[in-house]
Amino acid sequence: MTQTRMRLQKFLSEAGVASRRKAEEMIRSGLVKVNGKPAQIGDQVDPAHDKVTVAGRRVHPAATQRYLLLNKPRGYVTTTNDELGRKCVTALLNGVQERVYPVGRLDRVSEGALLLTNDGAFANAMMHPKHHVPKTYVVTLRPGITAAQAEQLSDGIELDGRMTAPADVRIVTQEEGRAVAEIILYEGRNRQIRRMCEALGLEVARLRRTAVGPVRLGMLRPGEWRDLTPQEVETLLRAAGVSEKKGATR
Repeated sequence: MTQTRMRLQKFLSEAGVASRRKAEEMIRSGLVKVNGKPAQIGDQVDPAHDKVTVAGRRVHPAATQRYLLLNKPRGYVTTTNDELGRKCVTALLNGVQERVYPVGRLDRVSEGALLLTNDGAFANAMMHPKHHVPKTYVVTLRPGITAAQAEQLSDGIELDGRMTAPADVRIVTQEEGRAVAEIILYEGRNRQIRRMCEALGLEVARLRRTAVGPVRLGMLRPGEWRDLTPQEVETLLRAAGVSEKKGATR
């Protein structure tokens, strides 16, 4: 970590405390102090010399940047803690010493590929709406899906007053009362696939994300995780339109 000054929310993000947006909320709520004084939006810190605390706990600069792929099982929420006492995905990260946080979301009953990191710049590149990193899902639908419905999903569905971006939709199998489709999204609205299908009268019986950009789950079992390779990190950044990655260590 260099001794140059940086914005406080960037420091908190890179230290794995929270995303920049969440860090700003923490600052506004008075949870963050710098050298014992309440922090303000716009403050800058020197990670090598300034003492930063969140709710009284010292925040240390991230020594190692981690990029993880987790196969999220059903029943876990995509957060680092949950005030309702539900199981959090970070409970599955046995052996990970760094404080990482999820990149994007999968709802509690969904499963599959989830990225986690303590690199705020990487997380922002993956989640920023202008970057459109594609995500691939395998979706089990009831009672089935027609070619016309698949075309509607592909062309876009109106949600909250605006159309969804075009998607790639392929019917994998079709049988009595049940169909399996592969859907590739190029945007990330809240519960997007479920809401798109509901708008067409389709029930989503199972939703599994199988890939984020070019990174696929492969043989990773539910509840298991692995580090991304440096090549995978670079490929994801290229998919997000980011041509250069500074400071990646693994």
